[in-house]
Amino acid sequence: MTCIIIEDEIPAQKILKNYLSKLPNIELQGTFNAAIEANMFLNKTAVDVVFLDINLPDISGIDFIKTVKNPPAIIMTTAYPDYAVRSFELDTIVDYLVKPFGFDRFLKAINKAKERVDKPMYLTEENKQEALFLNVDKTLHKIVVHDILYLESDRNYVTITTKNKKLSFIDSLKNWNEKLSEETFIQVHKSFIINRKYVDKISGNEIYVQGSRIPIGRTYKQALLSKLNIS
Repeated sequence: MTCIIIEDEIPAQKILKNYLSKLPNIELQGTFNAAIEANMFLNKTAVDVVFLDINLPDISGIDFIKTVKNPPAIIMTTAYPDYAVRSFELDTIVDYLVKPFGFDRFLKAINKAKERVDKPMYLTEENKQEALFLNVDKTLHKIVVHDILYLESDRNYVTITTKNKKLSFIDSLKNWNEKLSEETFIQVHKSFIINRKYVDKISGNEIYVQGSRIPIGRTYKQALLSKLNIS
């Protein structure tokens, strides 16, 4: 997982950094004293988790999260427990750490965030109507996994195309490649993952999915043909 810290108190920053250094599977990508600085970073880079102080100098942490497009999992930090009820009204907040907090409580919050980040989205024959909700432009859009035709990445954005809609949001194709079923979804290019169920044809180095022409990367072609049982 990747994370950032938004915290204006240096001692609190040091505690979080110290705790994070003990965990090999989470990478700290930045520490920010103010929400405005963090906002510029989040507009360019997708992360899995944000440690967010409620009392920031320019805007409260809760109000800040409401302005972030497709916010990641949030772990709130503050010295004021009275804010807890209000903060949990936002579904992106997975836990609430009241300062000072120990490593055991910190680890519990990390595990909650990991459950959110790693929430499985696997497609099975028994559950073809499995759905997920994507928060795009402050609106939750229901996506039936079986209906996904393909995913396309462009810099820090991923676009999901289904039978009847197209949604773009900050994320990485690698993240989706790890979550979606390998039996159904195949990466065919550094920028594309396709649903094998909707493949129309393959012509040269292009694959057609429900009429959409998608390039096949040279390093992905052999694996693609193998998964489609093409010799």
